[in-house]
Amino acid sequence: MPTLSIIIPCYFNEENIPITTATLIDNERNFPPDTQFEYVLVDDGSKDATFQAITRFYEQYPHKVKAVKLASNVGSHNAILAGMHHATGDCCAMLAADLQDPPELIVQMYAYWRKGIKLVLANRTEREKESFSQRFFANTFHRLIQRLALKNVPDGGFDLVLFDKTLKDEIVRMGEKNTHILYLLVWLGYDYVNIPYKRRERELGVSRWTLSKKVKLLIDSFIAFSFVPIRAISAIGLLLGSVAFLYATFVVLGRLTGWIPVVEGWSSLMVVLLFVSAFQMVALGIIGEYVWRTLDASRKRPNFVVDTVFPRTDSQHQ
Repeated sequence: MPTLSIIIPCYFNEENIPITTATLIDNERNFPPDTQFEYVLVDDGSKDATFQAITRFYEQYPHKVKAVKLASNVGSHNAILAGMHHATGDCCAMLAADLQDPPELIVQMYAYWRKGIKLVLANRTEREKESFSQRFFANTFHRLIQRLALKNVPDGGFDLVLFDKTLKDEIVRMGEKNTHILYLLVWLGYDYVNIPYKRRERELGVSRWTLSKKVKLLIDSFIAFSFVPIRAISAIGLLLGSVAFLYATFVVLGRLTGWIPVVEGWSSLMVVLLFVSAFQMVALGIIGEYVWRTLDASRKRPNFVVDTVFPRTDSQHQ
């Protein structure tokens, strides 16, 4: 009998978990009768009663629930990776704890997996009651990723995804740092089915998905999947070098032939100097982002540290 593992990263979700877990249990009746379930809930270092709520769910269904508590907040993508390490199903689904992504879609996604499709995405086509700034950032983020990094990412992005065990094992084996776990699934290159849906409004709790976290994810995604920033530096540097060479040739010829009188050129010199210096600082910053991530990977520090697991396992560091 096939087992479906549903991975749920949780961060300050004590209000959502009782409703989400009850919805998931009720949703089981919509699956084929031979389906077995495994729920892997990962507390990403929450400071509220999130893990207590997860533990209560585990106590109700100890045969199908794994409760994982991380020692500190490491971000939702590392929490997903921790869930992958503990998931044992034949296929896995990733679901947010706030029910903005409908669990009912997993039934349709699972049906595609039973037909042999190893990757199924649920694509956000609309978002309920999000501010203009939220929609603008999300749309800009995904368009940039599509054009400059991963061409095969669907419009609008996705958070709800179902994937085969073989894909999960590949992601776990990679052990990448500062990356986008869901985009890694697409990067693997498997053909996928895309199911459009309208994302719901969050009803309980306050989102902890801050602007700084969004910006970090944008930078991580670009550096993990695209060499465009580095290539842009090379192209701009070559262009500026060509312009500087032509200008220098013009100045030398002008001075030798008397076209250019001897005048003080402080203002123009400062403009050129400041422009080139600004470009150099931006270039160094971009290069530094790549170098820092290389250093971070070479240290081989764990992406997460597990504090507590129910049922008990020997896996504490990954």
